[in-house]
Amino acid sequence: MKQQAMVKVRLDEAELQSRRAFFEIRDEDLRRLASLRAFADKYTHEVVEDLYILILGHADSAKLFVDHALVDRVKRAQREYFLGLFSGRCDFAYAEDRLRIGFAHERAGIPPKWYLGAYSRYMRSIFDRLLAELKDVNETRLAYQSAEKLVAFDMALAMDAYIAAQLQTVARHRAAIQELSTPVIRIYERVLLLPLVGTIDTQRAEQLMEAVLGKVVEEQAKVIIIDIAGVAIVDTKVAEHLLKTTEAVRLLGAQTILSGISPTIAKTVVHLGVDTSSMHTRSQLSEGLELAFDLVGREVTPSQGKRGSSGNARVGNAQR
Repeated sequence: MKQQAMVKVRLDEAELQSRRAFFEIRDEDLRRLASLRAFADKYTHEVVEDLYILILGHADSAKLFVDHALVDRVKRAQREYFLGLFSGRCDFAYAEDRLRIGFAHERAGIPPKWYLGAYSRYMRSIFDRLLAELKDVNETRLAYQSAEKLVAFDMALAMDAYIAAQLQTVARHRAAIQELSTPVIRIYERVLLLPLVGTIDTQRAEQLMEAVLGKVVEEQAKVIIIDIAGVAIVDTKVAEHLLKTTEAVRLLGAQTILSGISPTIAKTVVHLGVDTSSMHTRSQLSEGLELAFDLVGREVTPSQGKRGSSGNARVGNAQR
């Protein structure tokens, strides 16, 4: 899990050192914080309780913590986090742990605005107790600055975790949408069907060709039917995309049948001067299916009654 977190945000040792330099986290800062471990042990409970007075006292953020068992768990995690600030470490293991916390908050559905607001309250709470404990203003200032640097470092990691998780979610949704927009279906041995609906732009056309060619190879298909009955507009670009896909399919040893051609689309294709001689064309999907089965040596016959009756269809070997 931790290694996956590091990969998601592309954090390696060189990046870690670069971040430490940018946030100006020096070894003296880590030593100063480590020397305050007794302070951290003394005030951990107070700081965390103060934080949750804010969180549970706000109507919107409180909605995220209606489960008492969840509140107990996150308070325990916050106490561990607070003590970690005074561990004197800012190494790879420390960054892994901070990223894990960020991913956990994102999965819990906690918006970044509450996360950042909590950090703000956190720092004020730390400052007040440092001042009360250390009493010396200059010593308090140095200790606070060291803590502030490390907390800012942690905030950046948390935001990276949020962004990485969101991008991953978007990528999953995009892949699902892409699969739905180019659903290549195996309807019989070596026969595929691609029903197209909606608009075909350049990006979708590229996805379409990729999906079709991949499926043709995977299924060792001999025929693919592209049904365009659900395509609203067939213009020059759409026609070009279909012709390119047909040519690519031909190079793989398969044939293309274009079905669902309405009178309007037929007129448009003729008007545009598109050469469709490289593909078979049919006005109805049923006709395209019949041709496809014929091309692979199969014949569609009704299971009962005469040919063309409403009985169930049956695919068998064609009589040659």
